[in-house]
Parts: sequence; C-alpha cells; structure tokens
Amino acid sequence: MANHKSSLKRIRQDKVKTLHNKYYAKTMRNAVRKLRNMTDKEEAVKLYPTVQKMLDKLVKTNIIHQNKAANLKSALCKHVAALG
Repeated sequence: MANHKSSLKRIRQDKVKTLHNKYYAKTMRNAVRKLRNMTDKEEAVKLYPTVQKMLDKLVKTNIIHQNKAANLKSALCKHVAALG
C-alpha cells in the first residue's frame, strides 16, 4: 500500500482515468463490430466516417495505438468496399 499522499492521489486518479479509457475503448469496439456486421452498403458508407473519426480521436488521446487504428480503418474500408 502506498504511504505518500501524492501516491495515494495518483492511485485515485488512475482509477478514474482507467474507467474513462475503458468506456471509450468499449464504445469503439462496439462501433467497429456494428460496422463489420452490416450488410447494406449505403448504411456502412454512412457509418464508416464516424467510426474513422472515433478511431482518430482515440489515437490522439493515447487510448489506442496509431498502428492499431490504421489497421482497423484499412480492414473496415476493405469491408465496406466489398459490400454489394
């Protein structure tokens, strides 16, 4: 257990930040899952920019790695393009 006031505060702050980051990471995963499960091309084309924007924001705030976002965007773009 931490003994210093500053380390106790850091533990409290980390809990809050972890909860915040988990929420946005889970929201992103759900959006990606929703886009992957789409079969209608028009809806997928409408949703893709919002998912792309979400991924870019998460990279900016260091919730996910830049390469992970790039890989996801690439795979999703391929998926949307392949829809008939």
